[in-house]
Amino acid sequence: MPLSDPLGDMLTRIRNAVMSGQALVAMPSSKIKIEIAKILKDEGYLENFEMVDNENPTQKVLRLKVKYVGERRDRRAVISGLERISKPGRRIYTKKQNIPWVLSGIGVAILSTPKGVMTGSRARQLGVGGEILCKIW
Repeated sequence: MPLSDPLGDMLTRIRNAVMSGQALVAMPSSKIKIEIAKILKDEGYLENFEMVDNENPTQKVLRLKVKYVGERRDRRAVISGLERISKPGRRIYTKKQNIPWVLSGIGVAILSTPKGVMTGSRARQLGVGGEILCKIW
């Protein structure tokens, strides 16, 4: 069944896994989801991610391993919040001067720019604006 907002579905799956304490999250794969997974891994929010072949040869599965800190009883996820900013019904764009800071630099804003999907700090370095996809902290 096709989704109207695949990126929102990805963020919701991650949010649900964090709330229930699950280590693995599986979802249908796409290029933008893989790019976002790379960013989350580089920023330290995910331990790892992998592409897995499904029974259906046309659709691969993206499997994310959520990062947790602490011992068994005191374990908590590194991700404490996710928010989808630009939605299919209302796209939110920003100039390079107005790229948002997430919790004064603690979190990460993910943007889709003409130079690819990147974090807000990387977009500031390159001097490009774009569509604000989501915020993660």
